Amino acid sequence: MSTFPDNFLWGGATAANQLEGAYLEDGKGLTNVDVIPQGKYRWEVARGLLSYKDLPEGEYYPSHEAIDHYHRFKEDVALFAEMGFKCYRFSIAWSRIFPKGIEESPNEAGLKFYEELIDELLKYNIEPVVTLSHFDVPLHLVDAIGSWRNRDMVKHFEKFVVTIFNRFKGKVKYYISFNEINMLLHMPFTGAGIYFDDEDKGHKDEITLNAAHHELVASALATKRLKEIDPNAQMGCMLAAGDFYPYSCDPKDVREAQRDNQWNFFFVDVQSRGEYPRWVLKYIEKENIDIEITAEDKQLLKENTVDYITFSYYSSRTSKADVSEEELQSGNAVDNISNPHLKTTEWGWVIDPLGLRITMNTLWDRYQKPLFIVENGLGAKDTVEADGSIHDDYRIDYLRQHIEQMKLAVIEDGIPLLGYTPWGCIDLVSASEGQMEKRYGFIYVDKNDQGEGSLDRSRKDSFYWYKDVISSNGENL
Repeated sequence: MSTFPDNFLWGGATAANQLEGAYLEDGKGLTNVDVIPQGKYRWEVARGLLSYKDLPEGEYYPSHEAIDHYHRFKEDVALFAEMGFKCYRFSIAWSRIFPKGIEESPNEAGLKFYEELIDELLKYNIEPVVTLSHFDVPLHLVDAIGSWRNRDMVKHFEKFVVTIFNRFKGKVKYYISFNEINMLLHMPFTGAGIYFDDEDKGHKDEITLNAAHHELVASALATKRLKEIDPNAQMGCMLAAGDFYPYSCDPKDVREAQRDNQWNFFFVDVQSRGEYPRWVLKYIEKENIDIEITAEDKQLLKENTVDYITFSYYSSRTSKADVSEEELQSGNAVDNISNPHLKTTEWGWVIDPLGLRITMNTLWDRYQKPLFIVENGLGAKDTVEADGSIHDDYRIDYLRQHIEQMKLAVIEDGIPLLGYTPWGCIDLVSASEGQMEKRYGFIYVDKNDQGEGSLDRSRKDSFYWYKDVISSNGENL
């Protein structure tokens, strides 16, 4: 094989809270992301260090309007179809279906919106790839029961996913349970609606690992219910991936990288292998952490592993045993050490195309399940020329180099890869910064960081480049 399989799923990826807008329309309830502001408080709130209730008045919340995909989805899907998308990864906002998360019956207007979106995709022969929870928790469940720190979340999530599976049976073949589930360790409020008050000091590990366990049980239960309701559909998990490299060949740096990788893979180890790694159980015992892991939980996890592994890849990371504050490189959710061999984006993200091939090999060696790259892309500032054109060669170069490494992993290393959906195929609100001007898309959206703009869509140079990539099945890069 000298190219990708004929059924390779080329497409793009988005998230409900970053593009839909209409944040209270047609019965939708508030979510955790709806109360994370742009600006100086964003990281504190995202990391669960500051309650959204303690923010000053007048903060700007970019998710409220986002790019108004809710009202413009047909226009957007037509542009995806023009590029030749074979699939489109998107998420369903839990609070559109159950506004508070506790209702007995779903909100029909929310179901109708996603049904129309899915039908529009199928009209163009675009395969829906549906994320069930993409940084999206009904705010009522955050306030009322503490979100995923509470086991009751499992039953609320089950009701939500069963509703989705029944409604879209036969229309959706690919599901993902939790987006970047390991982000709970780094951005607990963004990832899982968890924040820490004064009473939680000294108990953060226990709270976080309990929340992790509840999400893992919920993921296994979602897999079980999917197989019961729609046995032809598949369930995947998702990792925010990128191997940690040791800073040097000093064994202490190698061990530090190994430990960082173990924590990063922890969630997917459970979702793919069906049981907790022994080192996690030893850590829980050593730290005297109280987690209720029942016999029923263990059986559920063991019997309901995922069908395939999805992951985001933006960059690799670097680990060092002895670190000074000056050496730490922020800019992404995961603090790590600057790699002297690699360049970074203007937001400080490492650019490492070969790291994608390395990560794919690591994941395949670890799990032996089909892979699916569901996020990869470059956040950058774009300039609109006088004639309306947007020359984003930097984005094309980034994606080309990554696709080249992806191709080598498939063709030379023999790794089964289901598809590739670059992140933010249309400009949307960035998850880390809450900015519009940190753009990822092939499609430009006229809106700035202050929320001003017409929201008109236009094609960048990368739009035409990616169209050619898809039509040639990855041959013309």
